[in-house]
Amino acid sequence: MVEDIIRQFRETSRQYSDASIFMHEAIARKVGLSNTDHKYLGLILQYESITAGEISKLTGLTTGAVTGLIDRLEKKELLKRQFTKEDRRKVLIIPNMKNSMKLLGPVFEELQQRTTQLISTFSEEEIKTIERYFRGATIIMKETANDLNNQ
Repeated sequence: MVEDIIRQFRETSRQYSDASIFMHEAIARKVGLSNTDHKYLGLILQYESITAGEISKLTGLTTGAVTGLIDRLEKKELLKRQFTKEDRRKVLIIPNMKNSMKLLGPVFEELQQRTTQLISTFSEEEIKTIERYFRGATIIMKETANDLNNQ
């Protein structure tokens, strides 16, 4: 019985993961980005500023790959490089929130509305349980990625 529940949960979780990848790929195509650039832009948008080295550390990408990412996103005016006054060799990556929201906002607006509608069908206790699962699963995925990136 428990084994069947776990098996079904794993299957549902895999389907969720696959659907997420397919959806983000479609969003990226719609806005003229690669899936990778779209997802890493989402990461960068979480920061007021971030260095290329910090992006590399967070993602496991090589510094060369991060430079290419920054070049592509800067060309589309979704971020800019800014040299620090203290050390002209250090470059901060500053996301252009206005341009990014102009590009991504219309696509995510409906998604957020539909997600909010779904969440509102759950009790507060159920939402906390789902959130606890996602927090724990996120930790496991980050640890796995870190382990693989450091082998």
